[in-house]
Amino acid sequence: SLCVFVSRVVLPCSVEEYQVGQLFSVAEASKNETGGGEGIEVLKNEPYEEHGEKGQYTHKIYRLKSKVPAFIQLLAPESAFVFHEKAWNAYPYCRTGESCLPNEYMKDNFLIKIETWHKPDLGTQENVHKLDRSTWQQVAVVPIDIADRSQVSASDYKQDEDPAKFKSIKTGRGPLGPLWKKELGAKTDCPRMCAYKLVTVKFKWFGLQTKVENFIHEQEKRIFTNFHRQLFCWIDKWVELTMDDIRRMEAETQKELDELRKKGEVRGTSAADK
Repeated sequence: SLCVFVSRVVLPCSVEEYQVGQLFSVAEASKNETGGGEGIEVLKNEPYEEHGEKGQYTHKIYRLKSKVPAFIQLLAPESAFVFHEKAWNAYPYCRTGESCLPNEYMKDNFLIKIETWHKPDLGTQENVHKLDRSTWQQVAVVPIDIADRSQVSASDYKQDEDPAKFKSIKTGRGPLGPLWKKELGAKTDCPRMCAYKLVTVKFKWFGLQTKVENFIHEQEKRIFTNFHRQLFCWIDKWVELTMDDIRRMEAETQKELDELRKKGEVRGTSAADK
């Protein structure tokens, strides 16, 4: 069986703005998660074209031992904590697949697949991914409110990354009050969008399957929440950038990550924070 859910993340920016904001924030967040032999290595970042679809292909390696729950660290060898992520970004549609190392520790028994549609609405569309009816009925819908502090754990909370406190100098957006989505819905001239993220998790390991699938479900929700809170609070850093600026920044980040991984200490979000 597969564990499937869809997160709906509403944001006070346009679909066009978000394309730059997302890539900027991915590069920044990658640096925050890399150090001490762990973190992210970018193997490929290049344009692709297949079956009439055009976009940017990336292949990254994540070394994540400290971010995996202790009960799995005890059971699995070191090589099991190295994941490959392949992503095809044909914006406004993107798909990402993560699996374990090619040493095939879990073979076909482990997969995290994320398919995202970015739409200029407030998260009101049902079944954006056009799943068949029986599959859609099994999908849990998880709404994420970037301004709701109760959706953030105490250990993840940062005051300068709180959309309920942040006001953008360049765009005038924020701070986001408790009814910000309703207020946005009432206005016609303000940008809005929703990232509809369909997450499919497969983890076949007798006795651990449900526990691990639930853990991954929680972690993905946590990542989506924290990432989009950051993205909005960083808007003044990215809102004036072009895609050319972003590609230059990604090339610099690739080199920086190689340096960061070799030195310093393990950084970022550990599973133990939960």
